[in-house]
Amino acid sequence: MKHAIIPLFIPHWGCPHQCVFCNQVRITGRSTSVTAQDIEKIIREYVPVRDDSRYWEAAFYGGSFTALPVKVMEELLKPAKQALDEGRIRAIRLSTRPDCITPEILRLLKRYGVKTVELGVQSLDPQVLKKAERGHTAEDARQAAALLRQNDFSVGLQFMIGLPGEDWKSMRYTARKGVRLKPDFIRIYPVLVLEGTALGQMYRAGTYRPIRLEEAVCKAAFMKRWYNHHGIGVIRVGLQATDELDTGHSLLAGPYHPAMGEMCDQYIARHVITPWIRRAAGPVEIVCSRRDRSKVMGRRRESWIFYEELMQGKGTITCRESADIAVGTVRIYYGDKHVTVMIDENVPLEN
Repeated sequence: MKHAIIPLFIPHWGCPHQCVFCNQVRITGRSTSVTAQDIEKIIREYVPVRDDSRYWEAAFYGGSFTALPVKVMEELLKPAKQALDEGRIRAIRLSTRPDCITPEILRLLKRYGVKTVELGVQSLDPQVLKKAERGHTAEDARQAAALLRQNDFSVGLQFMIGLPGEDWKSMRYTARKGVRLKPDFIRIYPVLVLEGTALGQMYRAGTYRPIRLEEAVCKAAFMKRWYNHHGIGVIRVGLQATDELDTGHSLLAGPYHPAMGEMCDQYIARHVITPWIRRAAGPVEIVCSRRDRSKVMGRRRESWIFYEELMQGKGTITCRESADIAVGTVRIYYGDKHVTVMIDENVPLEN
């Protein structure tokens, strides 16, 4: 059954802190508050009647849901719970801050059928959290994740790459600590410099320099493979495309690309395939599934051009699609040998 999300944005609602990078209006492209009537209307537009062909899930994004007053939380959850009771949706999820999780709040969420809670952790390095003005600690994240697990919620963690004060050492520290929180899944977002943020002021003053897109992809690839290695799925890399971001009207700087997730997968595939091409003494043939061809080729054939350069003086390199090759794997023929490798192989990347 195909999984389908009904996005319900509540821009900056409930947030007790203004983080240096945050301007939810710019990120989500929405500036107005939502009402229970809005929630009901949106859900009905997506699923007017019961649809058993898809696993529909209502998702509250954009703010810190559990920091809202209890009355407001209940008003917003009621139409989602009604759709759940009617069988039009299968689940409800929301995102919030780590320091806004309590046993009382979790009891409320359970009453309204919430199954999944995503924590906007962003980093687990105390110094990075302080510079980002998150207003919570790494210990808050640990306690929140533990409390959610104890109460049988599915736990997601959201991390950002490129925060002020972050480097490779800091990112690896966060990755190691993140595994210990035992999340069910991860999201990875790049830090963008947006108009109307403290980070924008720092950028203009020259006290903050955003990472390049290439570095963001490399770091995201490291984190994705690290968490995959530990049996934790990464369900998204990169920000959802919006008119605000795509037009660049509010984007001052930063590694934004609407296909960042695909670029990350292509980077990982190239990292896995390259060693086998290097050891080849003659012609090479790569066999993959149709779905994985773009990962093998790379964006604008960048990976393939790189492979051709490696093959200079050794022979030709070709790519062939085959239905016999499982998605996520490639078979590489070189000389009288061949090897089958996973292009999302669960081993951590080295920097």
